[in-house]
Amino acid sequence: MSYKGRKAVDPHVVMAEVIKTKRITPNMMRVTLGGDELARFTATGYDQWFRLFLPRAGQDMLRLPTRASGLWYAEYLTTPKARRPWVRNYTVRAARPDLNELDIDFVLHESGDEASDDSAHAAGPGAGFAQAAEQGVRVGLLDQGVTYNPRHAHDWTLLVADESGLPAVAGICESLPDDARGIAVVEVPTAGDRQEFRTPSGVELRWVVRSDADPHAVPGQAALAELSGLDLARHDGAVYAFAIGESSLATGARRHLVGERGVPKAHVDFVGYWRHGKASPN
Repeated sequence: MSYKGRKAVDPHVVMAEVIKTKRITPNMMRVTLGGDELARFTATGYDQWFRLFLPRAGQDMLRLPTRASGLWYAEYLTTPKARRPWVRNYTVRAARPDLNELDIDFVLHESGDEASDDSAHAAGPGAGFAQAAEQGVRVGLLDQGVTYNPRHAHDWTLLVADESGLPAVAGICESLPDDARGIAVVEVPTAGDRQEFRTPSGVELRWVVRSDADPHAVPGQAALAELSGLDLARHDGAVYAFAIGESSLATGARRHLVGERGVPKAHVDFVGYWRHGKASPN
């Protein structure tokens, strides 16, 4: 993740515990976390992301780094591997500060490699945790900020994502002002994976169902095809575009918008959450 976005507000390494889990769509599991320490997690909306520390099999204690700065990773590496937690990146799907609760959506895939951020296959640490988590299981979190970060005046917003970016798109749409205009293109594995969430009336949400075209295609390619067919000229003024998900989707969207649509580079941000065919490091 080379694009940094906005930094976290007063980040801390905090402990939370599983309150409940729910399979919300065929390929998405929602885990709700709670606990008094979440009062120190400052919810900022949009696509706020964080490091999630998960226990390894056989660990009777979750050993977390004590430093919230960039030095946390050096501290993590000094811990013997058998005692280290798994670390993955996830997006806040919803936060309820009044209740000290936070929702995380985990993508489940029947096969393939585990992705960083919001995509994981059933055998990986993230999705495996989501599927097996019982009430009371403890995890750690470290806020990392927000990646949706327009830095110029713009008239409308363009979002492009696969299912791993769906929680981010939902958070962004729910955080945009009521008068926002734009298009959000979200690719999902099946029609049943579409979700309902608040979008401004001027933002068009376009679902792309991968199984309707090629269920075995690399995630994100159907979203790219949808993007290439969009009539962007019907939206007046400057655009801020944000592409997130599988690496080739993120880079491909930027390449298309800048090279073929003439969008200035500074108006397009992209984040590759994961790379198809490549597992996340342990």
